[in-house]
Amino acid sequence: MKVMILAAGRGERMRPLTDHTPKPLLLAAGKPLIEHTIKQLVANGFDDIVINHAHLGLQIEDCLGDGHQFDANISYAAEGETALETAGGIINALALLGDEVFLVVNGDIATDFAFAELKNLNIDLAHLILVDNPAHHPGGDFGLDKSGLVVASSAELFTFSGIGLYRPELFSTIAVGINKLGPILRQAIAKGRISGQKTDAFWMDIGTPERLQQLDFYYSQAVITHKQR
Repeated sequence: MKVMILAAGRGERMRPLTDHTPKPLLLAAGKPLIEHTIKQLVANGFDDIVINHAHLGLQIEDCLGDGHQFDANISYAAEGETALETAGGIINALALLGDEVFLVVNGDIATDFAFAELKNLNIDLAHLILVDNPAHHPGGDFGLDKSGLVVASSAELFTFSGIGLYRPELFSTIAVGINKLGPILRQAIAKGRISGQKTDAFWMDIGTPERLQQLDFYYSQAVITHKQR
């Protein structure tokens, strides 16, 4: 199964850190954010990786190359200086992603979610991974019904983690251009065609310099704990 890492966001909330460095290359525990993601994906059996980029994107290609140093095969979907938003980026990369179900992971999250459990999952149009609502997003995004379908409204809402499985058919009728993912998902959710699951795995949205510092501390404490064992 192919995987796409979304890495085209400009990272406005990360400025001035992202004025000269693309957000996926910001460092946590001495390594770029996207490197942590790539290594975890490879460890879970995902080594065929597509990365989109826009703002300062060539820095990402220069840093990661073809992926051989990670035992991965990396290809790139360039969007120029104007990012195409989440769905637009996926649509722009469909030719690289193929005709089968593919995995998409936001490039600005950190998680220890076990991606491997998604490899043989049977899905309709999409399958979303949800998490408990973080402090900066208390209202959540979606709920889950008893059958495992994602619903737009529920007594309990969770946050979409930025991890999802998709069939190309979800995007096949939409032309290349700037497109947000939310409206596309909500249309399919209304038709009962998107499943999901909630995970209690570690997860962070690295959207601000403060959260980047928190992640750096988390990784450093994890290293110390590992050494003490």
